[in-house]
Amino acid sequence: MEAVLRQSSHNRGPPIVRLPVCTLNSAVFTSLIPVILFIAIGFYVGRRGWIRAAAVKDLANLVFMVLTPALLFRTMSTVHIQDLDFGPVGIYFVAFGMVYAATLALQGFNTLAAARALANTFSNTLMIGVPLVGLVFGDAGLVTLFTLISVHSLILLTAATVVFELAAAREHAGREGGAQQPLWRTVLQAMRNGIVHPVPLPIIAGLLFAQTGLVVPQVVDKPLLLLGQALGPIALLLVGVTLAFTKVGHHFKAALRIALVKCVLHPIVLAALGWALGLAGMPLAVMIVAASLPVGANVFLFAQRYAVAEDEVTASVAVSTALGLVTMPVVILAVTRWVAN
Repeated sequence: MEAVLRQSSHNRGPPIVRLPVCTLNSAVFTSLIPVILFIAIGFYVGRRGWIRAAAVKDLANLVFMVLTPALLFRTMSTVHIQDLDFGPVGIYFVAFGMVYAATLALQGFNTLAAARALANTFSNTLMIGVPLVGLVFGDAGLVTLFTLISVHSLILLTAATVVFELAAAREHAGREGGAQQPLWRTVLQAMRNGIVHPVPLPIIAGLLFAQTGLVVPQVVDKPLLLLGQALGPIALLLVGVTLAFTKVGHHFKAALRIALVKCVLHPIVLAALGWALGLAGMPLAVMIVAASLPVGANVFLFAQRYAVAEDEVTASVAVSTALGLVTMPVVILAVTRWVAN
């Protein structure tokens, strides 16, 4: 599969190696089976009560604070900045802006619309994206995904903070209450939190290390390798466990609308932009797959902070994850055929 997607170092156009469509289909579905299986096992484990709901946060901390930084640093520690392709990442953020702005335009400029707009556009690039892209596209795909991840939260969450704060200020205009924190301070705080963070920080550290030309010593590299290999299975199991404890209830219709926008419309918009600009190749394919991922958990943190649509956002995470098990294979199959042709 990696042979299909690897591009010439002198040409960012179509790949030079092509495989029959039947072989390509088989490779895609072979890569997707572990994703679906691990999520299903996690769901079963949660339903049986082998893992308690109270332990989910601890497992998430293990993935987020230990396994993820190990994989991110090790992968980026051999990458040179001049080899990174930021073009598809730019297209990703243009598509984000289009879907986000359209949501606000249709639903009004308020905190509820801001929560829905973020849910429509913020992908679960970590828990699902990393293991999925790693299985389907290999290390080359992970480098592209990590290029996105390095600025994903910083740009999206900073933009979301500005929108939420402006919307909240508008809603509270004329009301009596405590003094609001200045917008510039909120934005700076969001930018700081986006950089001093267990995801962007090891990516930046790995890139800086790579520029020195040094090699990670074997005594350090081996533990990082083992920790990174554990990320995929544990993260996917955790997704299934989380689904087992999530109640959708009467928010299903609203959650389904968000899930359809996130898993179907968002990648279509991105693919259309790429097609219109004449782009192709593995980096664009990874961006389209990233756009098709389910709603990321960070959206709930915003909903919780601004006390808006908390149950709806929680339901949308669950529904979009379930829907993604159907739509992600279709998207991956489509984009890998596009890359191969």
